Amino acid sequence: MGGRAVGHRLASGGFVITARPVQEFGDNPVEVRETGHYTEEYVPSFVEKWDSLIDWEKRTQSEGNFFIDLLRKRGVRSVLDVATGTGFHSVRLLEAGFETVSADGSADMLAMAFENGMKHGDHILRVVQADWRWLNRDVHGEYDAIVCLGNSFTHLFSERDRRKALAEFYAMLKHDGILILDQRNYDAMLDRGYSSKHTFYYCGEDVSVEPEFLDEGLCRMRYNFHDNSVYHLNMFPLRKDYTRRLMSEVGFQRVETYGDFQHTYKDEQPDFFVHVAEKEYRMEDAEDAYSSVVSTARSYYNSPDADTFYSAVWGGEDIHIGLYEGDKEPIADASRRTVARMAGKLGLTEESVVLDLGSGFGGSARYLAENHGCRVLALNLSEVENQRARELNAQRGLTDKIEVTDGSFESIPYPDDSVDVIWSQDAFLHSGNRLRVLEEVARVLKKGGQLIFTDPMAADGCPEEVLQPILDRIHLDDMGSPDFYGRNLKRLGFTPVEGDGFEEHRDQLVNHYGRVLEETERQEGEGLGQRVSSDYLTSMKKGLGHWVDGGRAKHLTWGIFHYRR
Repeated sequence: MGGRAVGHRLASGGFVITARPVQEFGDNPVEVRETGHYTEEYVPSFVEKWDSLIDWEKRTQSEGNFFIDLLRKRGVRSVLDVATGTGFHSVRLLEAGFETVSADGSADMLAMAFENGMKHGDHILRVVQADWRWLNRDVHGEYDAIVCLGNSFTHLFSERDRRKALAEFYAMLKHDGILILDQRNYDAMLDRGYSSKHTFYYCGEDVSVEPEFLDEGLCRMRYNFHDNSVYHLNMFPLRKDYTRRLMSEVGFQRVETYGDFQHTYKDEQPDFFVHVAEKEYRMEDAEDAYSSVVSTARSYYNSPDADTFYSAVWGGEDIHIGLYEGDKEPIADASRRTVARMAGKLGLTEESVVLDLGSGFGGSARYLAENHGCRVLALNLSEVENQRARELNAQRGLTDKIEVTDGSFESIPYPDDSVDVIWSQDAFLHSGNRLRVLEEVARVLKKGGQLIFTDPMAADGCPEEVLQPILDRIHLDDMGSPDFYGRNLKRLGFTPVEGDGFEEHRDQLVNHYGRVLEETERQEGEGLGQRVSSDYLTSMKKGLGHWVDGGRAKHLTWGIFHYRR
């Protein structure tokens, strides 16, 4: 099913059917990056082969009842299928009992869809030729759900067209309606190269599909059929988080993303993403404001056990990895050395505004304010830690210098281009969407501003399975890596300040977790178990051991990143 709901309309209101016997891309096909060019691409001979590309039977098996169950769960009755293509999903929706209207920008596709409706169950499709950008003009009524499937949204090449289409979808939904929109995993294609499990969406065996050209502005797909016919589609390679952001900015209140119909996935694995965007406005409580991964971290750090343990054992004011100069050096001293090492790279003045993401008990913020005179915005997800930080700030007379804010670095509550330095220590680990964090960093940081952070990471090339004990312990699906941060920071317009931007200290990760384990066992003998539950301590010691083992095996690493925007 490939939706092509864009078209050319005469002033009189009638459509101009511009489909031609052969595809036309001109002398330089990779320069064809226009929303309306689909009319040159979906020629009748290609439309006739579309169902062999899909293979309705195999696609039904691979997809199962995902969309049907999702719609029923939300009490949906009426559905507008805005990317009908040859009718696969419209027919399935009708068979499941939904009131369905089928729209597309291609007259040839709609004709094929109507035939398929009769062929698969004698369904008479209600078809409408429509342009997404003027959907409310071309289609009437309000719907419980709009589905835009088959990687169709990638036919829109300009952000203005994408925003206009999403706004039209939003306007046609009832107050509690939902939009379901899918896309290829272009992130994986752009960052790691093309691969496909050939299990979902395009299941036909008599055609091979692969990108002929790919950059940040174009994915030109090549379709080779067994009769030696060849066709192409030029599409815009939407990144997952960009699509989610556009949905939110248009007005959708919640966006949930599935990978190959699974709720839990690693970003590089799915062939396709499915976004479910809710229009309904709900009064959120504090938990709802955070992603599931961040909420898990928030609950953990708010717990009495964690609060007591980190303040008593980990280093007091500083709860991050330290730079050690001796085997028995106090954790607090080594942790403070990390802060001083990072601060010394920045050239801070009293005019500097530093945003500390994941500020914990506020030790770094107080160091920066006291030693460099700068203003610090301390953003942290744990209200318990934040309250302790505010009390310590007040005791040191720093309330006017440090602003402590409850919040998540996945949605930074500060304006664009508003801070000089973004600082973070061992916090990005706790995001389930680190790319979103980096995008927020790029948004808030002034041009020319500095980003400096540390994070416990998977070493580049580390086998995924060896990290599972650590991931299970911290409730994550994956970890960052030096390559992940370096590659994505470069893409977002950052440049390294020195060398490659990463000062690696793998041995310090081993040193630190080993010292924390030793200190935990020492304090247990002095009564720590009376203040922290035995279950917590048992789990913590086991987890610390995994970190030490992972570092020694060179599966984990840690260090200081320093970049300039």
